[in-house]
Amino acid sequence: MRKNQILIGFCAGALLWLAGCGSSPHAPTEKYYLVATNIKIPYWQSANAGLMHAAQVMGVKVEMDGPDSFDPRAEHEAFQRILAEKIKPAGIMVSVADPSVMQPDIDAAIGQGIPVITVDSDAPASKRLTFVGTDNYKAGLMGAELAVKQLQGKGDVVIYTMPEQSNLKDRLRGYHDGFEAHPGIKIIGTIDIKGDPRIAFDRTQDMVDKKTIDKVNGFICLEAIACPEIADVLDRNKITGKIIVAMDTDQRTLDWIKKDRIAGTIAQKPFTMGFIGVTGLDTLHHYPPTPLDKPWATDPQSPVATFIDTGEVLVDKSNVDTFVSETTQKSQ
Repeated sequence: MRKNQILIGFCAGALLWLAGCGSSPHAPTEKYYLVATNIKIPYWQSANAGLMHAAQVMGVKVEMDGPDSFDPRAEHEAFQRILAEKIKPAGIMVSVADPSVMQPDIDAAIGQGIPVITVDSDAPASKRLTFVGTDNYKAGLMGAELAVKQLQGKGDVVIYTMPEQSNLKDRLRGYHDGFEAHPGIKIIGTIDIKGDPRIAFDRTQDMVDKKTIDKVNGFICLEAIACPEIADVLDRNKITGKIIVAMDTDQRTLDWIKKDRIAGTIAQKPFTMGFIGVTGLDTLHHYPPTPLDKPWATDPQSPVATFIDTGEVLVDKSNVDTFVSETTQKSQ
């Protein structure tokens, strides 16, 4: 047991990136899953690339599953399908669209002896073992700093989000705290896009049609798909002088940054999340902490890291070309 704890602490903590760290030879049936929503968008395709790269390096099977739209119930159904597989999953990572929906699933899997970690979006009250992803509060602070600079400390902004997601709640909290020292900046509206870019487009166009857009100085997106739609609406209507702060690095977002329509975006590392997720699950599968369902997050001698920060970076006009060039080179 002591040996297992050392291995888990070593691999799942400081050196989780080391593929196959401490693991025994892989069984032919060993398979790891990633469950998410909106899995066709570039963000999750990047995560899947990390997933596949880890599988190639380690010699294991992997699969990403989940709905093409933002549908928490469909994500629940995908998770349940995986649990019902004849061959038990070696481990599952899940990006939690709605903690109230997914927590029972996560706890059920843990109860069956299947290691579960969360990536990108967490369910901290569940029995998941580790969260791998961005420090979303810090990402919100980073976005707020850019917005304050662009607005010169004064202006009314509208937030585009999906309120039920815990990662977006943390980003919003970061924005609120970042704006606290700048009372001239006010959040005058919050739009739930429900994971649908058409809602972002239509709601922004509606502001244009009703001329309420004149009262808005800035637009802030807490997720990946809204800001390219906002920039498109403003560009079509030849509206200038509005600040847009985006999230993630959808190609359209990067293109609008180059065109000076989006001031900047907070880039996450979904590839890293996918890669680290598999290597971490592999260690937890071969050297599971005992008992698996213990609340390890509150244990001062836990062998499992509660949170693994994959990092974030601001991409704006000053570094967007370099960012695109490096991303292109690594994907070739």
